[in-house]
Amino acid sequence: MTYLHSIILGLIEGITEFLPISSTAHLIIASKALRLPESEFLSSFLISIQLGAILSVAVLYAKRILQNPKIILKIIAAFIPTAIIGFAIYGVVKNYLLDSLPLIAGALLVGGIILIILERYFAKKKVQAEIPLEDITYRQAALIGIFQTLAVVPGVSRSAATIMGGLSLGVSRKNIVEFSFLLALPTMLGATVLDLYKTPPVLAGNDLWIWIIGLITAFITAVLGIKFFLRYIQKHDFQAFGWYRIALGIILFSFILLS
Repeated sequence: MTYLHSIILGLIEGITEFLPISSTAHLIIASKALRLPESEFLSSFLISIQLGAILSVAVLYAKRILQNPKIILKIIAAFIPTAIIGFAIYGVVKNYLLDSLPLIAGALLVGGIILIILERYFAKKKVQAEIPLEDITYRQAALIGIFQTLAVVPGVSRSAATIMGGLSLGVSRKNIVEFSFLLALPTMLGATVLDLYKTPPVLAGNDLWIWIIGLITAFITAVLGIKFFLRYIQKHDFQAFGWYRIALGIILFSFILLS
C-alpha cells in the first residue's frame, strides 16, 4: 500500500462517511479496484481511517457539545447498544464480512430500495416541529442506537440506519442528521480503539505514516462533507442517495458475476 493509495482511500472515507451510502462499502470496493493485497494492515486501515472523520465532528461540534451536557448523555444512551453488539461480533465482521463483496452489493441494493420507500412514506407524514437537539428523549436515543447496530454489516451505512431510524421515531430531519454526526464520535472512536488494541503491530514503521496521511486526508474531506450534507438536507430528501446505492449495487453484482 502506497501513500497515493492512502490519500485516495482517505478522500473516499471523508466524502462518504456521513452520507447514507456506506463509507465502509466504498472503501472496500476502492481497495479491490486498486488491487491492494489483503493484509492485517489493510483491514485495520479500513476501520481505523474513520478516526479522521471523528476528528472533523469533534472540531465542528466541540463548543455545542460542551455547552449542552444533556446531549452527551443522550449520545451515551445511543452508543451503549452499538458498543455491546459491536464488541460481541467484532471478529466476525473483520475476518469474514469485510471481504464479502456479494454481501456488500446486496446491502447496497436492498438499503437503497428501503431508503427510497421510507423517504416516500415520510413525505406523506406531517412535518415534525423543530425542537432543540438536546430534547431528544432517552428512549429515542437508545432506539436510534439499536438502529445503528445494523451498520455492523458492510454496505448498510451507519448514517442511513440512524437517520431513517430517527425519522421513524419522530425526530426532525435536521436533528437526526446532527445526532447521527455526534453519535459517530463514540461509535467510530470505539471501533478504532478496539481494532488498534486487537492488532497493534500493523501500524508500525512506514505503515504508520501511510495511516497518518490517510487520517489527515479523511479529516479535511469529512469537514467539507459535513458542511455539504447540512446544506443538502435543507432542500432535498435522501432518495437520490437511494438510487445511487441501487446503481452501485447492480454494478457491483455485475462485476462479481462477470469476474
